[in-house]
Amino acid sequence: MAVNAEEPEPEMSASSQRALNRLAAVGLLVGAAFGLAGTLVGSPHVQASLWAIDSVGLVTATSLLSLKYFRAGSQIVAAGFLVFAIGEGVLLSGTAAGPSGSVPAFAAGTALWAAALALISAPRMLPSWLRLLGAAAACLFATTAARIYAGEPLLPTSSPLPFFCYPFLVATLLGWTWMLIREPTSGSD
Repeated sequence: MAVNAEEPEPEMSASSQRALNRLAAVGLLVGAAFGLAGTLVGSPHVQASLWAIDSVGLVTATSLLSLKYFRAGSQIVAAGFLVFAIGEGVLLSGTAAGPSGSVPAFAAGTALWAAALALISAPRMLPSWLRLLGAAAACLFATTAARIYAGEPLLPTSSPLPFFCYPFLVATLLGWTWMLIREPTSGSD
């Protein structure tokens, strides 16, 4: 059966929209909570486990959000969430190596996070305050990645950067969650 390129995609039902929003919100909350907890714990094994859970939650959430925004016709925001998912996957690949062993994956992942946050925050799709948080996180993670690529030995828990990038990222994740929870769904079940 041939697909007619002229026909628009069918609208997502309200229940499907709510399910997608809930799953993405849970993934974002898991990512925010476990990521922050992993940054604050002392044990490398516990940290790796918390960051692995964080990464899986964020890859799931941002993949769903990429599909959501693509279907809504906002390709730049959709691409941003897709790049975020890829960056988070790169970060996940280094988690088991511990803080010092994960530096190459961390540098690549934070560079992708910076690009993703910039793509998501550039269009006027989200509220100004949330775009500003995302842009600040993008700048901080871009600086972190650039410093690592320039040869600075920064661990994922180094202070001041990247340690002080995480509150901006977590606030952005919580903002995205807030947007999903308060979004009205249209259509009928």
